[in-house]
Parts: sequence; C-alpha cells; structure tokens
Amino acid sequence: MFDGYDSCSEDTSSSSSSDESEEEVAPLPSSLPIIKNNGQVYTYPDGKSGMATCEMCGMVGVRDAFYSKTKRFCSVSCSRSYSSNSKKASILARLQGKPPTKKAKVLQKQPLVAKLAAYAQYQATLQNQAKTKAAVPVEGFSWGNYINSNSFTAAPVTCFKHAPMGTCWGDIAEGVRVEVPNTDCSLPTKVFWIAGIVKLAGYNALLRYEGFENDSSLDFWCNICGSDIHPVGWCATSGKPLVPPRSIQHKYTNWKAFLVKRLTGAKTLPPDFSQKVSESMQYPFKTSMRVEVVDKTHLCRTRVAVVDSVVGGRLRLVYEESEDKTDDFWCHMYSPLIHHIGWSRSIGHRFKRSDITKKQDGHFDAPPHLFMKVKEVDAAGEWFKEGMKLEAIDPLNLSAICVATIRKVLADGYLMIGIDGSEAADGSDWFCYHATSPSIFPVGFCEINMIELTPPRGYAKLPFKWFDYLRETDSIAAPVKLFNKEVPNHGFHVGMKLEAVDLMEPRLVCVATVTRIIHRLLRIHFDGWEDEYDQWVDCESPDLYPVGWCQLTGYQLQPPAPQSSRDSQSSSSKQKKKAKSQQYKGHKKMTSLQLKEELLDGEEYNFLQGTSDQESNGSAGYYIKQEP
Repeated sequence: MFDGYDSCSEDTSSSSSSDESEEEVAPLPSSLPIIKNNGQVYTYPDGKSGMATCEMCGMVGVRDAFYSKTKRFCSVSCSRSYSSNSKKASILARLQGKPPTKKAKVLQKQPLVAKLAAYAQYQATLQNQAKTKAAVPVEGFSWGNYINSNSFTAAPVTCFKHAPMGTCWGDIAEGVRVEVPNTDCSLPTKVFWIAGIVKLAGYNALLRYEGFENDSSLDFWCNICGSDIHPVGWCATSGKPLVPPRSIQHKYTNWKAFLVKRLTGAKTLPPDFSQKVSESMQYPFKTSMRVEVVDKTHLCRTRVAVVDSVVGGRLRLVYEESEDKTDDFWCHMYSPLIHHIGWSRSIGHRFKRSDITKKQDGHFDAPPHLFMKVKEVDAAGEWFKEGMKLEAIDPLNLSAICVATIRKVLADGYLMIGIDGSEAADGSDWFCYHATSPSIFPVGFCEINMIELTPPRGYAKLPFKWFDYLRETDSIAAPVKLFNKEVPNHGFHVGMKLEAVDLMEPRLVCVATVTRIIHRLLRIHFDGWEDEYDQWVDCESPDLYPVGWCQLTGYQLQPPAPQSSRDSQSSSSKQKKKAKSQQYKGHKKMTSLQLKEELLDGEEYNFLQGTSDQESNGSAGYYIKQEP
C-alpha cells in the first residue's frame, strides 16, 4: 500500500508560483485511505529530466533524492558497494527479473517483502478479473457522452445491493484520487499519472489528470472497477513510472512538490479494491445446475431448466427438454422466478414433468441454499383466501397495475393470482406471487397514489370504482394488514439513469430512467421508447443495475432507440415490438397495446403527477381505508 512521499519539505521552494497558489484539497469521507506525505510515489522513466537510475541496484527515482553530486546512486550504501563484482551481480539479478536490493530502502520506505506480496496478490486478482469480465463496446453509444451532453444523473452503486460492489462501495465520490494510464504521452512504454474523480455515474467516473485544474480538455470516462484503475501508491509498489501529461509538463518545475501539496490529505481507493471487485463478481451458480423456473408459455406452472451460462449473476436457463438449446429463459440468480428442484411439489404449485426420465450426464441439482429466501409468514390467523380482490402488476404487461383476484392459496405464503377480465379459461396465465411480494397491493393503492388502475377487460362502468365492483361481484378485499408495507431506504430519485432488464424480453438490458417513485415502487422508462413500454419494478429488483454494469460484466447493453426510429414509430411497429417482447405467452392473452386500446376505446388516460410520488421512506398514505 502507498505510504506517501519520502520528504514533504525537500525542494518545495523550487516549485513554480502557480504551485504556491494551489487550492487546499477538499475534505472527503473518512473511510477511504488518506494519502500521507512520508514516502515515495513519483518516478520517471530513464532519460527524462529530473530523474535518475541507481547504477548499483537499478532503482529509478527522483534525481534530487539521489546521493552525491553526480546522482549516480540512490543511497550511501549503494555508492560504497559499487564495484565490478557487486555491479555484475546486481545487473545479473535485474536481468533475471529479481527485485532491487535492500540498499534501495532510502527510496522505498516499505518492506520489500510486503510490497512484493501485495503486487503478487494484485496480479492474481487481475488474472481472476480477466476471466470474468471483458468490455463490451456498444457501437455509437457512450454512457459518458450521453450523461455529459444531457446533464443526467445516474443512480449510485449503493442502490443496487445485488450488483458487484453494491454492499462495499464505501465512500468513493468526487475528489477521490486514482492512478491511471497516461494517454497524453509519446513514450513507447505504458506510463501512469494521477487523476481525480470529477463526476460519478454508477461504476463510471469522469476523471481529470492532476495539474489540469479547471481545464476539462482531456477529461475522460472510465469504469472505476476496471483493471487499469489503481489506488495512489500502486505505481510505487509495483515499480511503474508516473509521468505528467505532455500538455502540462511545462507548468511546474518541481512536479514532486506539486504532488505532495495536491495529494496530502486526499483520499484514494482502498488497497484491496480490485480484490473486492473480483470477489463480488464470483457467483455460486454454475453451468449444468438444474433448477425449477416459471414456464414462459404457461405462467401457472414451472419446468426444469439447466443453467447454460452465467453472466454478471444473470442466468441463461435452457429448458431441459430443449434438444437444440434454443428454448431458453434469462433471469437473475436472485429472481423470484427460479427455485430449487422439488420446490413446486413442496408448496403445491403446478409443475410440468419432463419427458426426460433421468438426469443427463454432468447435470446436477442446484443446492437449495443458493436461492433467494422469502420472509416467513404466519398463515395461522387471518390470512388470504380464494376469491379475495387486490391490485397486482400484470406479469404480461408490466406497465399496468390491474384489478386481480386470489385464485389459489399455496403453502409457505405463496398465492396464485389472476388478472380479472383477461384470464385464460384453463387458468394457464395465473401467476405465483408470494404474500410479501412488492408486486401486489391492497384495494385502493392506485387511487391513493394517483396511479391509473387497469379495470377488468369489458367492464363498462367507467371510471372504475372499487366499492361498486366489490358489490357487483359479491367479493371482499384482501385485508390491508396482510400486505408488505416495508419501504427501504433505497436512494433512488426521479430522473436517475440506470441499466434495466426489459422483463418482457429478459435477455435484453437497456438504457433506462426512473420516472416515478411510489414508496418502494419504481416506474422504469426505456430511453428512446414510448411510455407504454414502461415497467413497474420494485426498488430491490435484481433486474436493475448501475450505469456501467454491462461493460463491467461483459453483457451487451441495448442503447436508446435512435431519433429516426422514434420519429417513425407507428402503431404497427409498436405491435411488432410488443409481440417480440412478450416474455410470457398465455393462450388467450392479448398484447398490452391491444388490451389498452380495447379498454380505453380511444379515450386517453395519463398518469397524474401528484404529490403522492414518494422519494422518502415514509409509509404514510401508502394505503387507503377500504370502503365498507
């Protein structure tokens, strides 16, 4: 780990006048490492002004810190030990790739063994990372340009507990310093320089090289979890040269003094940051594991599927009976749609038996402890009953919250829900929600929060009134106290950018925006597409990711639809996209566009932007009283 500089007072008087007028470094959160001023950080490659190489041990360092007038040696001991024999031995060691001798400790304050161990650990971490991530460029789209040109704000990494580094992001913020490759350099070898974070957007950071002050001409975006981003001090530990950008080399005569002044007291990344990134990208699910997953053609049942690939925690599942492996389904490993083998039987859920009588070679059941646990519920007292009414997000049209009915009560708190007025005759589009699911709501939820409630198809008495409907259908509303009323401190705000799965085509991860917040419920808009394709998603959904997640994990990001496509969108193109994006295919289910047109019969309904959009965690007004 970096210790700072070897002398904070040496040659500080030789810095330029502009060096004296440097502003003090703003204080940053205290949980990040503080850069001190009692060790070495700054080195040049051979042949550059102000630098020297020890002729005894080969140590490269600041020329002014070397011993004797000729500056040929890094220390007194190196000078005295200089002889033909010792020189030959030293050269041989260097050619064999051995580290500098202990005589170099004048410049390297840290114990050599500790440095070598840290560097070896770092290299191992990089090799680990290389196996799990690779940048996936999206032609014509750059998150950095997109955010800069529109002054967008991205949701912070801490909003996504399931994402890499989501629980250990710490206080990484604007002003944190890192060591990055210096691209403004004509040297044939790879060199580095120090940069500060100007702006954060998810995993992506806008960086500015030290010395550029208010000049943003060479600012650049990069993924802060990338393999080329290091804490300050990494170059000193690993023997890499720090070279100022060519554009500003003339600004200061004493770069060492400049760095001492700029960096003392500043914050940098934790020394084990890259190791934490690597560890957070290790996933317990492995290929060939067998799971139970919802049948995308019949929502009411599950099927056995096999994990074909794992990307960033997202699983490509191939249904076991698919011979050509094209019948697949994408979901996150923490999705409520997947379960361990035997789950359906244990709770009484419908299950499609496979024609395959025995496991294929190499396939094995995923251990039950790998799956997301649901909260335990007490169904002994007052509980949900068949026929009770409620409001639920339609799994076939995630932009709509609909009038719904509990069709069956299963074990362990699970419920089978049907959407009133559009259910298939055989119940094949009933959907399983847990009683604690954030996707079901008590009667009146939409009204109190000024959300458009989708009435049953064909229901003539509009506007829809729950009191009248319950009386007409001789039904009762599910008790309010049985629903999940917890609202976590999620940190999302309206307008934040993120990467989100199109749950109607779950293999796609798209550029998206939070457009509404109702307590823990988020309205997700896919940039470039019309509002009818928006989706209601829980704030803790594993299908939401920080900006830069696709690049970090090697997943393909879907950019916003181009302006030309937006301008030319017709009703036919909408129908085509919606048909393509139907994740589930209930036998008698109409597309959401067809259903909406039939329901509204040309009348336009818009979401009201009232005072009920909640960005706080208060649950006041979350539900309304049921009418008697």
